[in-house]
Amino acid sequence: MDSIDKVLKSWTSGNLEDRLALMTREILKDDRIQAILSAHPELTQEQLERGMNELYQYKKQMKNCDLCPGLEACPNLLKGYEPKLSLYRDDFQLGYQPCSLKRKEEERKRHASLVKSLYIPKEMTEANFDGFHEDNTSRINAMAKAMEFIVNVQPGENGRGLYIYGPFGVGKTYLMGAIANELADRNIETMIVYTPDFFRELKNGISDGTYQAKLEEVKRAPVLILDDIGAETMSNWVRDDILGALLQFRMMEKLPTLFTSNFDLDELEYHLSYTQRGGIEKIDSLKAKRIMERIRHLSTTIDMKGDNKRD
Repeated sequence: MDSIDKVLKSWTSGNLEDRLALMTREILKDDRIQAILSAHPELTQEQLERGMNELYQYKKQMKNCDLCPGLEACPNLLKGYEPKLSLYRDDFQLGYQPCSLKRKEEERKRHASLVKSLYIPKEMTEANFDGFHEDNTSRINAMAKAMEFIVNVQPGENGRGLYIYGPFGVGKTYLMGAIANELADRNIETMIVYTPDFFRELKNGISDGTYQAKLEEVKRAPVLILDDIGAETMSNWVRDDILGALLQFRMMEKLPTLFTSNFDLDELEYHLSYTQRGGIEKIDSLKAKRIMERIRHLSTTIDMKGDNKRD
């Protein structure tokens, strides 16, 4: 950003004193600078002369703001910041503060950092309640329960979550995305995980050494959404070492877990009981019941019906 001295030195012809006087008059008749001067009638000519460079910079950069070309093309000294003129110990001081576009961008980034996702389509992480169709009783009830959860959620103090089940395409995942974004507005971090892909990723993580770090990140999320639980291929390892351990930790730490599924609770219990070994053994049935006790105890169950919105 050119200073007033640099601008003067760039003039190769004409009387510099006359040009400086003209520039000074142009600076001082600026409406914003006039307002500042009116608010400080005690200012002396000497103070004005000492502060002329700050006044020049302020006027020039505010003109850039008036003709704002957008955040990316911002020509100001600090991109996305507008100048702020003040008096400190009888001299002008030029500071900077984020402009409205910069504040919106920072808010967008902050908001995005609070909604993390694994294997979930981006449009689902941008969902909101305005886009949720309340076209039947079950969907109205689902939205009401979702809003109730948002109002009452207290990670670390209250571990209750939601279990939303219903047919394909009725908007279960979309509703979870809307919940996550509402929580972000309250500065509560949420992680949305597509369960089948997450379990597969953890299995791959055993060989490449990333297993524990990936599990810890999900396990400790303040609010966790396990999307489409029951769609994964079940095994003893998935049920006992991953899902069981994950839910046990979150129950002990009182961290809310939300689920979506095509299965109701009884159907999910059957799914957890039936492993790749084939058939249902007593030990598998007991372990499945133990997991389901945690889910039933810590979740409000919502039966969501409606037309397939993906058609």
